[in-house]
Amino acid sequence: MTVNKAADGRRYVPYCERTGNESIVYFTRDLSPEGIMKVYEKVNGFIKGKVAIKLHTGEPNGPNIIPPKWVKAFMEKELPDATIVETNTYYEGDRYTTEKHRETLKVNGWTDFTEVDITDEDGTVMLPLKGGKWFTEMSVGSHLVNYDSLVVLTHFKGHTMGGFGGSNKNIGIGCADGRIGKGMVHGGSNGVPWNALEEELMEKISESCKATIDYFGKNVTYINVMRNMSVSCDCEGVAAEPVVTPNVGILASVDILAADQASVDMIQAMSERDHHAFIERIESRHGYRQLSYMKELGMGNDRYILIDLDNDNKVITPADAVKGVVPFKG
Repeated sequence: MTVNKAADGRRYVPYCERTGNESIVYFTRDLSPEGIMKVYEKVNGFIKGKVAIKLHTGEPNGPNIIPPKWVKAFMEKELPDATIVETNTYYEGDRYTTEKHRETLKVNGWTDFTEVDITDEDGTVMLPLKGGKWFTEMSVGSHLVNYDSLVVLTHFKGHTMGGFGGSNKNIGIGCADGRIGKGMVHGGSNGVPWNALEEELMEKISESCKATIDYFGKNVTYINVMRNMSVSCDCEGVAAEPVVTPNVGILASVDILAADQASVDMIQAMSERDHHAFIERIESRHGYRQLSYMKELGMGNDRYILIDLDNDNKVITPADAVKGVVPFKG
C-alpha cells in the first residue's frame, strides 16, 4: 500500500520533492501602501467590473490587522470604486451579528473611509464545488455574487485552528457565511460543531475556498502581507499571542497555492530562532495539509518563480527573501 506523505499535514514538503508547473510570485520588502500597490500592479490583469476586496477587518482594536490607512491609500490609488467584503462570525463575539459587526468596523476605523459589505447580512447562496470529498457546494454570503472580481488582500499569520492563515483561509473561512457555511467548514464529520480538526479541517477550508475562486474564475488575485505575524489569527484581537516572527514583506500571485506556498516557504527559510513558534503552530495543527490538498484539488501550483521587485525583477529564493530579516522586538 502506498502512503500519501503529502496528506500528512505535519510534514513540510521541500521544494525538491514538488512536481508540476511553476507559477509567478512577485515579492517586495516594502511594507507600506506603496508596497501593496507595487505587487498588485503585477497581478491585476483580470480585475474588472464590480470589484470586491476580501480582507480580515479584525476584532475590536486588534493590533495586527493590515492597517486601515494602508488599505485606504491602496484603494484610493488602485481601486477607488471597490468594496471591502466580510462575513459574520460563527463564534459568538463582536462580529457575530451584523449589528455588532458594524460597531466593530467603526471601532477599527474602516468606516472612516469606506463602506463594508457584510455579504451574509441578507442571507446566503450556495456555490457549486467540483472535485471535493467533503462538499458538493458551499454556502457564502448572498451579496458575494453581486461582484465581478475579487481581490484577496490577506494578512498572512498563524491560526489557532488552521496552523496558518493565508489566502486560502481568508476565502475558505472568510467568505463562508457566519451560520451555514462556517458551520459546514468547522463541523466534524460526526456533525458536532467545531469538531473538524487537523487534516479534515484543512481539507474543508480548501474546498470552501475552491467554491469561491471557481465562481470568480480568472477574475481573482491574491496578495499576502507578511507583517505582525502572531501565531494567533486576527479573530483573537487583543488576546492574540505576542508577535515573535520577523516581518518579511508583501507577495502576490494570480495563483492562490503559489502565493500561500511561497509565504510558508519564507517562514520555513528563516532561522530556528525566528520561525520556531510559527512552525510549531503549523505542524501541531497539521496546517501543511492546506497546501497539499489545494494541489490535489487543482487550485494551483506549489512550484513557482519568485520575482524580487526591489532588485530589478531578479529571480530569488525564499531564503534570499528572508535574508537579513530583523528579529521582531514588539
